[in-house]
Amino acid sequence: MRAVALAAREVGGLPLYGLAEADALGVELVVSARLGGVSRAPYGSLNLATHVGDDPAAVAENRRRLGAALGTPVVLVRQVHGARVVDAADAAPSTEADGLVEHGCERAVGVLVADCVPVALVDPGRRVAVVHAGWRGLCAGAVPAALAQFEDPARVVAVLGPSISGAAYQVGEEVARRFADHAGALAPDGPGHWRLDLRAVAAAQLERLGVEGDRVLVTAEATDGGATFFSDRAERPTGRFALVVRRRP
Repeated sequence: MRAVALAAREVGGLPLYGLAEADALGVELVVSARLGGVSRAPYGSLNLATHVGDDPAAVAENRRRLGAALGTPVVLVRQVHGARVVDAADAAPSTEADGLVEHGCERAVGVLVADCVPVALVDPGRRVAVVHAGWRGLCAGAVPAALAQFEDPARVVAVLGPSISGAAYQVGEEVARRFADHAGALAPDGPGHWRLDLRAVAAAQLERLGVEGDRVLVTAEATDGGATFFSDRAERPTGRFALVVRRRP
């Protein structure tokens, strides 16, 4: 894993977070945050999810603003904590999947999170994919399913965006035992409890499948506390933010 940092920037009038390393890969990669939208508390203000109880009209406007800032609508699907990956060309908002792959430059693809790990996979000049990976998705094989869309894992660069940190994510024995084979992902936290580092799990899965360690980029930012990025652990109900990637022509 290699640590990187997001940088706040204004894109099309919307406050977003970008990644400088994405430029060399020939992609635009941005992460939305809480600000810049029209949703009212507790979803204030740039909630992009339709399933959390927010006003649908507010969500539609927030999605419109994100698309306008990027110059193209963002393809989003209905995430179900599984491992299905679909082609963005065939996706609709009602499509149930946790991964999207885009082979061309026509579409921006995104995943919605609020503590789960948003993953972007980039094969420079060829294709991109995004993955929604909470603990259920990591168990189900969401990351391997997305990586299977690429011909050569050694060419892939993975970006793991803001998620809850291992220090802030307590789980019980039932969840912890599922990750016992991931060295460094678990830390004891009192009787029957553990701290789980979801990004360490995702990184380990990628590296086991052939992505080189220095090509797994992990952002320094976390969702802990929900101040900058929505956090389901910190506040319920709450909104969802997006990691979005698009190949440059």
